Amino acid sequence: MNVVNDTRSTLEKYMPLLVGLLLAFLAGKALKRAFWTLFAMYWAVHATGMHLF
Repeated sequence: MNVVNDTRSTLEKYMPLLVGLLLAFLAGKALKRAFWTLFAMYWAVHATGMHLF
C-alpha cells in the first residue's frame, strides 16, 4: 500500500529552503565585506604611491 505521508509540519517542509536562503544571505554579506576590504586595501596602497597595477 502506497500512502503519501503529508503529516510533516510546515517548518519541516520548508526548513531546507530557509536554511538555503540563510546561507545565500550570509555568503552574500561575506562577499560584500571581502570586496570592500580589498577595495580599501587597494586604495590605501595606491594612495601611498606604490602602484601595483
